[in-house]
Parts: sequence; C-alpha cells; structure tokens
Amino acid sequence: MDIPKFHETFIPILKVLEAGETLQAREMYQKVINQFYSELPKEKLEQKTKSGDILIINRIAWGKSYLKKGGYIEFPKRGYVKITEKGKKQTSSNLTLNQVENSENFLEFYNEENPKDESTPTKIRNASPQDLIDEGFNLIDVQVKDELLEKLKSIDPFYFEKVILILLKKMGYGDFIETSKTGDGGIDGIINEDKLGLDKIYIQAKRYGENKVREKDIRNFIGAMSGDTQKGVFVTTSSFDTGAIKKANDAHHTIILINGLKLVDLMHQYNVGIQIKAVYEVKELDNDFFEGE
Repeated sequence: MDIPKFHETFIPILKVLEAGETLQAREMYQKVINQFYSELPKEKLEQKTKSGDILIINRIAWGKSYLKKGGYIEFPKRGYVKITEKGKKQTSSNLTLNQVENSENFLEFYNEENPKDESTPTKIRNASPQDLIDEGFNLIDVQVKDELLEKLKSIDPFYFEKVILILLKKMGYGDFIETSKTGDGGIDGIINEDKLGLDKIYIQAKRYGENKVREKDIRNFIGAMSGDTQKGVFVTTSSFDTGAIKKANDAHHTIILINGLKLVDLMHQYNVGIQIKAVYEVKELDNDFFEGE
C-alpha cells in the first residue's frame, strides 16, 4: 500500500464527511488517515515533502481543495469543512480527477479566476519536467489566492480598509492617512501621492461577500471626493455591476476599480497577507565549467 495521490483521497474525504457534520480541517485529515490509510507503514505516514509538510496530509489537503472548487464540499467558516448535497450524492460511487475538473462548479471557478485562459488546469500529457513545475506553481498560486480572497471576505471591515492602505503603500504610493471610522463621508483612507501631499488619492474599500458594488456606491464616492482631488481608488472583495463600471468610466475624476480577483493578484504580487513557504532550487549542467577540459 502506497501513499494515495491527491485525487485518490476524494471519496475518503466525502465518506468521512457524509454524516453532514462540520469538521475542523485538521480533524478531517486525521479521520481520513485513521479510517482509510492506517495500515500504511509508519515511515510512509511520516514522509515529508521537500517543504517539510507531512506528505499524506498535503495530499488530503489538495483533495479537499479540489472537492471545494468542484462543489462537493464547502467551507462554512475558516478552518472547517462540510459536505454539500452534491457531495452526498457522490459517496456511493467512484469520483475521478477528470470528473471533478470537468464539473460545472470547477469550470466556473477557473473561468472566473482566468477569464482569458481557455484551458483549465487539467493534467498535462507528454509534458516536460519544466511544464510540470510551472503548472504546479500555477495551481499553488491559484489555491493561495482563493484562500486569500476567502480570508479578506471574513476579516473585520475596518481592518480590511487598513489592508488596502498597506497594499498601496507597498506598491510605492506615499504615506497614507486613515480617516475616522464614522462620518468619513465615504472615504476610508487618503494616499499622499507625493512627499508633500500635494496630490492626493482617495480610497474606498468595501468588504462584500457576494453583493456587487452598484452605481450608487460609485456616485457617493465621487461626491465624497468633492473638489479636494481628482483621483480615487475603489476596492472591493466582490465585483462591480455594469452601472458602477459605467459611472466610474464616465466620471470627470479618474476612478480606478479593483475587484476581488485583481485585489488578490496585487496582494500576491507584493506579498501582502502572504508569506514565502519554501524556495526550490532547480539545477542544470554548467557547461562553462567544463570548457577547460
């Protein structure tokens, strides 16, 4: 018996969750191991990845991630998992990687994540080792961004505003000023674009779940800017409806709209709210070393 591939953990995960109870992720990992992989030798159960994770838990965690994107399980709150009605219908039969990747929920997730990319992250056939490395990094990046967006939607709204100001500071803009928590007229922060504060950028940050930013929100934002500045950034964890986009585009002010997907892209790029877990070295032959033969 060998350590399961991540897609081989799909049914074990669903079986552990099929009673419908909400389990802490770590508890779920252990139940899967106890019920389905307890006969593995100790050295295999303790085997680690190059980054130091327990390999079998890493595989189950990836299985959990794919099942969530496929709509078979859900994360009712941070760190917890629960089976969905779709998942309950699947526990009595096999579930392949191909089925999960081609499920409607899965395709919707990746089409939204990569709207210009016609391909979904399916298994690469006849791929070079470099292709596999690149695809692996891409999948990890998508997973981290997904978790980051879920986290942003759950944090305190006032702290979310501060996160946005920290991000803009990391991007190279000037010092920021947090506005008061009440009576701020729709402005959550002010960025001084230059050292003397002659040019200002007003910031509005809306931490929404599924609700879209509407035209009214943009109109109020423009009104709150008054004559003090012509530049504004409106950030949300969700998205903007067509009316909001049109209002921003038609405004005499310069209004930059940042939706949830763009936001996590920027946070990932500038390492805000994330950390580097591991660095891998890829080595190749140094032909210059042997030129003196």
